[in-house]
Order: sequence, then C-alpha cells, then structure tokens
Amino acid sequence: MAARMSNAIAAPLAAIVLAAGKGTRMKSDLHKVLHPIAGRPMLLHLLGGLAGLVPTATVVVVGDKRDQVEAALVGAGAKVVVQDPQLGTAHAALQAKDALAGFDGIVLVCFGDCPMLTAGTVRRLCEALDGGAAVAVLGFRPPDAAAYGRIIADSDGTVRKMVEYKDASEDERAVGLCNSGVIVAGAADMWRLLEAVGNDNAQGEYYLPDVATGAIAEGKRVAVIETDAAEVAGINSRAELAAAEAQWQAFKREEAMAAGVSLRAPDTVWFSWDTEIGRDVTVEPHVVFGPGVRIADGATIRAFSHIEGAVIGAGCEVGPFARLRPGTVLGEKAKIGNFVETKKAVIGDGAKANHLTYLGDATVGAGANIGAGTITCNYDGYFKHQTQIGERAFIGSNSALVAPVKIGADAIVAAGSTVTLDVADGELRLVRGEQLVKPGWADRFHDTMRKKKAAESKK
Repeated sequence: MAARMSNAIAAPLAAIVLAAGKGTRMKSDLHKVLHPIAGRPMLLHLLGGLAGLVPTATVVVVGDKRDQVEAALVGAGAKVVVQDPQLGTAHAALQAKDALAGFDGIVLVCFGDCPMLTAGTVRRLCEALDGGAAVAVLGFRPPDAAAYGRIIADSDGTVRKMVEYKDASEDERAVGLCNSGVIVAGAADMWRLLEAVGNDNAQGEYYLPDVATGAIAEGKRVAVIETDAAEVAGINSRAELAAAEAQWQAFKREEAMAAGVSLRAPDTVWFSWDTEIGRDVTVEPHVVFGPGVRIADGATIRAFSHIEGAVIGAGCEVGPFARLRPGTVLGEKAKIGNFVETKKAVIGDGAKANHLTYLGDATVGAGANIGAGTITCNYDGYFKHQTQIGERAFIGSNSALVAPVKIGADAIVAAGSTVTLDVADGELRLVRGEQLVKPGWADRFHDTMRKKKAAESKK
C-alpha cells in the first residue's frame, strides 16, 4: 500500500513473519513471498506496512530458498531463520526465539503472504493487550468461510475457542468469524504458550492458534479484533496474486484521484508501489508506471505510455505511446511525444522531442527541438557514450548523432545528417551525400519497363 501515518505503540514490538511454506501452488522457482504486487515483493509490502509501528526487531522464518529471501531483505533490517523440518505454524514461530533473546515487549506473529496487513490493525491488536487480554488474535468474516479456522467468541470479543476447520464440528464450521492467523502476546506469554503447543490433531502439526487455546486453558483472556477480509487475504496461487494486484491498484487509483490526479479511465492505469504524482496531473487511458516514477504538478501523461525510473517536471507532456526508461529526467514543460523512447536522458525545460525518436545517454538543453527520427547512437557494441545537445539547438528529422558528440547551443543539424564530430555554438552542420540529378531518366526508365512487360505478356 501507499505510505501510512505512524502507528507506533508505547510498548516495544517484535514481528515474526512466517514464510516457510513451499508455495507449491505458485508453481515457481521464486519464493512465494517474493512475488511482486505493484512491482514490490509481497514480503516487503508487509514490512513496509509494519514500519509505522517502529518494531524493535523483525524475524522472517523461511523453509527453503533462504538465499532469495535474504537477498530481498538487504537493507530492511530483518533477520532470517530457517524452519527445518516444517512441523506447523507454531513450530515455525518458535524458531524465532533465539533471534529475539532478551526481548521483553509484545511479539507479533503474522504471515509473509498477507501483504495488506496494516500498522493500524496491528496497533488495535496491541491495544487489546493493554485492555487486559493475554493474547489477541485477528479475525475476519469472508463471504465464503471455506476451510478457514474458526473463532468462537462472545459478543464482547472474548474468545472461547479456536479450532482448525479440519478439527471443527458442523456447528463450529457454521460460525462466520474466521482466524487470520495473526496473533500478539507479551514475549514471556508467547514463548511459554508456543512451547506448550502439542500436535494432537488431524494433521499432526503444531498449530499457532493453539497459543490462544493454551491461554484460555490457563484461565487468561483471549480477545479477538476484527478486520476486513481483504486486509488478511493470503496469497497462495497466481490467481490470488492477480486478485491482490487488482485490490492494490484499486486502492492506489482511489488515493491518486483523492489527491487531485485526473485518471481518464482509472481501471486501465497501473501504478507501481512507489509512484508519486502531484496535483492537477492528467493520466490518459492505458498508462503503466514502473518503479521509481515521480511526476510534478500539472503534467499530462497521454495514452499507452510506459514510464519507469523517470522524474517528470511540472507541466510536462508525455506521449501518447511514449516510453520513458530509468534515468530519464524531464525539466518543466518539456515534451516527449508519440513513439519517443528515452533512457538516461536529461531533457531541459521546454525542450521537445515530438515524434519517433530515441534519446539514450543524452543531455538536451532547454528549449532544444529534436526532429522526428532522430537517434542518439550511444552504444558501440562495448560501451555507452554521451550525447550533449545545447540550449535551443535544432536537430533536423532523420538525424543520427554518433556519440560521444556535442551539439552546441543554437546550433542546427540539417535533416538527414549523420553527425560524428562536435558542432559548435550557432553552427549549421549538413552531412549528406551530393544529390545527383538526371533529367528525363525516370521517364525513359518507365517507357523501357512498360515495353518489356508488354512483350512478356504476349508470350
């Protein structure tokens, strides 16, 4: 989701994220929790959502593919521990105990494949502990309760029983309040209750909900806090991943429009997790934003454009059918038109490239005009080279600028030129083959060919 306000709680918090499942339904070599939503691994979505709580420590419990998870967590400040063998969710959470040795605050256990969990919801769970509960669990009411574990609770939110679907009676299965698996408790209670969990159940596994069951058996209060089903929906298949993407995009579109962005056809616009858009920006249909895009106030992004890693200045116009690649920076009121591609290109204020152009590894001065069909030839097969185009320079159509090359301010490159040497300020550079004129040649050619064709047709 987008950045959220701080929901930091008074007590120290440690988060245990369970990500040891094999994710076989994803049918992928990539760890399940690393599949992206809006260009960001779902695990990092979850950690980003929890960041407002300012956790003292975060531990991610994995099974296989540890190297993938560790690589994704570089710079995130989380530890990774391995559950081997995999004996259930309670056993998985217990693997974090050594990593949290000495911690004496609240312990949260959640799941790496539930990326929409918010800091605000976790804060409400923690507040239930302040209200006298020893354990607080997160419940939800899905349209179809299916095979979720059930929570049997009083009207005041006091939990009487937690039961897995496979172990539930018909009456218990009829209850609509389901267990998300998210749970909080004080550290001392959490470790004691986890260690007491047994595996006398249909699957022979150590279930995390039995932490709550154990607390109830001790006569302690267990509270349930409810949230929307969409917030705790797990992602176990490509179809569920697509549904989560659609959910996230719908949220982001609403957020953008509420902030003053005009989306002409909202359902056709796709944002990245970090897209930043100013006020009075207009986005036409079928625009895709990749990671790292910042758009200033008053810009217009026309239809069928693809933009990633780009900074777009105030009042700019991009597209239609434009592609802005990483490293692109557009100054105020610059214009990138149809079928123009940029890469590591800095385009000055008011500069224009309106048609059919490639600008790579280039700097274009303010007010310059780049004609249709212009190419900055930046790659020699081994290295990339820079093209510099000065302020107010005019590059004629169908020109090739062979880098490294510099075009001076107010210079003109005539249409059809291939420029391999620097052009001075105010200079005209014309690089064309000499035109050869043969009056009447075309008429004679046509007469000869028509006679030849007529002769062939009589055979």
